[in-house]
Amino acid sequence: MTATTPLDRALYGTADPGMLPLPEEAAKLLSLLEAPPRLAAHLRAVHDVAHRLVDWIAHHCPAAGIDREAVLFGAATHDIGKTVHVAELSGPGSEHEPAGRDLLLRHGVAPARARFAATHASWTEPGIGLEDLLVSLADKIWKNKRVPDLEDRVVTALAGASGREVWEEFIALDELLTAIGDGADERLAFQSSFATTTREG
Repeated sequence: MTATTPLDRALYGTADPGMLPLPEEAAKLLSLLEAPPRLAAHLRAVHDVAHRLVDWIAHHCPAAGIDREAVLFGAATHDIGKTVHVAELSGPGSEHEPAGRDLLLRHGVAPARARFAATHASWTEPGIGLEDLLVSLADKIWKNKRVPDLEDRVVTALAGASGREVWEEFIALDELLTAIGDGADERLAFQSSFATTTREG
């Protein structure tokens, strides 16, 4: 696809560092909603990091049995509520979380996949599974933000699935997150190159 508009470029254009495209369902929905280009760029960056996380887990801890496609879709749409609460693109706020889930449900997305829009900042709530934690983790580590409590929860889940010691899982995950974090400046620059409104280039 030829990327002609700022939104198209955020969704499909060449990125430095190279980033995978969003799942087609997510990209079409963002186009339909005329998402701010910066939001699309952010979702693409987080989705790309989520890809690295799920690929690593598939190799490192296949017993975790994560729903790969759910994690990737969740990462690609976790902030979609910011198409409604645009001010939260550049300022604080959590209204986009339930709004995003409701928006996805209205567009026919199954509740099991729409939930990530509401859970990505709520990893301490009851019933949060490893898939939810991974979307939350991708949303932090894309910009090299380390959150010990969140990472500890991922480590505990991995140790429970693998049978390895917690400290072994901690070392392995820390190594991965350090490597991912090394690309944060480039991802931040990619996101910042796009406007927070649909009317700017």
